[in-house]
Amino acid sequence: MLVMQEWGACYFDSANNNCQQSGVLDQGTRGNNIKNWGKQIIDSGMPWMYCLYYAAGLKADTRKYLLQGLKDAGMSVLRVWLDGQGGSPKGTQIDGYGGLEPNNPGTFDDTVLERLDDFMIDAKEYGIKLMVSIHSFNSLSAGNDAYGKKWGTGYFYEKADAMSAFDNRIAHVLNHKHKTLGKAWKDLPEYIFAFEDQNEAMIGKGEAYVKAHQDWHCGRAKAIKANLPSDSPILSTTGGASWASESWMTNLLTCDALDIIALHAYGAGEFTVGNLKQYVDQATAKGKMVVMQEWGVCYHNASNQCHPSNGVADANTRAKNIEGWANTIAEAGMSWMYWQVIPNEDPHQDWDYEIGIGKAGWDAIKAAGNKARTYDSPVDFSPYLL
Repeated sequence: MLVMQEWGACYFDSANNNCQQSGVLDQGTRGNNIKNWGKQIIDSGMPWMYCLYYAAGLKADTRKYLLQGLKDAGMSVLRVWLDGQGGSPKGTQIDGYGGLEPNNPGTFDDTVLERLDDFMIDAKEYGIKLMVSIHSFNSLSAGNDAYGKKWGTGYFYEKADAMSAFDNRIAHVLNHKHKTLGKAWKDLPEYIFAFEDQNEAMIGKGEAYVKAHQDWHCGRAKAIKANLPSDSPILSTTGGASWASESWMTNLLTCDALDIIALHAYGAGEFTVGNLKQYVDQATAKGKMVVMQEWGVCYHNASNQCHPSNGVADANTRAKNIEGWANTIAEAGMSWMYWQVIPNEDPHQDWDYEIGIGKAGWDAIKAAGNKARTYDSPVDFSPYLL
């Protein structure tokens, strides 16, 4: 682990870095040095990112409020979904929208893509790129979209027709022409950081099943790369699983089409440097990237099962855990994405890890995010960020 613990720009005009009293440096030059050198240090460190599954539904003013808060906190990437949402998820007032394939495989409703057309333009203005999750296991298991209705979770990851339909979905998304820019998403690396195959594929089917069918991810990564230009800097990634070891699939270390293996972790026992560093070491040894794509600290008093019935956790303890676990992830050499930052006060419903901008936990996650950017890592995302 490496951290830039001390650095500075000399007040005096000293070209050889000895900072002797040899005349006062022009203060405009010194100011530029402070700004530029600081930016270089930050850009060489680990970015922090976050998730918002209903981002496509945010109203324009809410979207800009959220993006400004995330920019102020130094966030680099936002992970978004293509599944339909309505109502007021997490207490956020949204414009509802349907999923990409609401009823039949291959019959598309592009509303969600067009909403994200608008979102990515605003996001770029705030220095933020998107990680686009092509689909979520949640929709599959709920049976409320084309895949859930036709296949459900039973043999979806084994049937050739299901894989073919999913690859067709990938092609549709990557070739969607941006309504304002006039380019396909596959040709927008300045807006899109990565395409993810599926959020938490196969969760609930057991770790043994996940391991037995991990090559499903490689197949989808191949479909993503087949639709990207050969020299595209847009990355391909998995979408994690229930916990870190279930998310980690060693076959994918030799999948040429896959760039990132994504981990998810919510149990306190997972957040040790030794536990997480093993994944960084294995990934980098094979030329792969790894990211903690989902993690969070429960609002409720629970060691594992995050539910309102357990009562509210002490706010100071939660803040300490947010900063502590974030630092542990960073010290292991891994960038992270928090679940989730929202633009409003969290109503604290059900499984509750969310943090509202300016609300309880916000100062802790901001501090953790900015500190993460001072750590070094063998996984360098800087060429792929704004």
